[in-house]
Amino acid sequence: MTELTYSDIEAAAARITGRVRPVTVAPADEEGHVFALEFMQHTGTFKARGAQNFIQAHLAEGTFPEAGVTIASGGNAGLACAWAARAAGVPATVFLPTTAPSVKVERLRSYGARVELVGSEFAEAAAACQEFVDSSGALASHAYDHPLIAAGAGTLMTEILAQVPDLDTVVVSVGGGGLFAGVATAATHHGVRTVAVEPENCRALNAAIEAGEPVDVTVDSVAADSLGARRATPLALEAARSDLVTSVLVGDNAIVEARQRLWDEHRLAVEHAAATALAGVSGVGYVPAEGEKVCVVLCGANTSLGEL
Repeated sequence: MTELTYSDIEAAAARITGRVRPVTVAPADEEGHVFALEFMQHTGTFKARGAQNFIQAHLAEGTFPEAGVTIASGGNAGLACAWAARAAGVPATVFLPTTAPSVKVERLRSYGARVELVGSEFAEAAAACQEFVDSSGALASHAYDHPLIAAGAGTLMTEILAQVPDLDTVVVSVGGGGLFAGVATAATHHGVRTVAVEPENCRALNAAIEAGEPVDVTVDSVAADSLGARRATPLALEAARSDLVTSVLVGDNAIVEARQRLWDEHRLAVEHAAATALAGVSGVGYVPAEGEKVCVVLCGANTSLGEL
């Protein structure tokens, strides 16, 4: 499957309603822009939506093997998968790179997941996860490259529009593209622009747009623990073909400054991946027109408060 549809997102919403927290939308500034506070979601990120959709869809089909579910993750998707699996009463094994923040590793174990730390990048953890699938028969989930995961993420946009029906633009940070694919699909369906923001040195989607196909990119950013995918998904690239999508790149300094500003001015403690979205509309990327109503998605908060 290389294209997500709005009906996929509607089906996801039906599965996960009541299992995830509805997003809170709050004023961001005097110009009428808003923040979508998705970092308040279960497990601290939007990933809970896709994980619940994936788990519930397979539960309905009765396709869970004895070995349970497994996933490779930079941390956040693993947390969501482990949380959803625990609620469903199935085992979860999560593969992470050794660079994953300790706060995420500790929380994973608190959810009862088996944690395997392999390699320094997501790609290495993913390879080890696949070996585990081949040897154990575990059901393979994915941090972002699965239509059920992306469709679950897209439910965030339907909730935003229910609260801000006159929204013009939604701004999201992009790693592998699961959140972007879901949000952009829903946004395009409703005629809303999507601004896709990536670190300059973690530009998987931007590079795919340029090349016309997913390609490998360098992974080197302060936000790489969440946005460090080596390549974007075909689902994300297809969603990016819309005329309503704009790709923006930002430097690490802008990301760090945006994160600090969220704390200093709003007392919002988020991870660098969430701040990346704000950095994209803070004078270094997309510049909203006068009167344009913008929603910046703050997607996660699995971070150490000691860094602020």
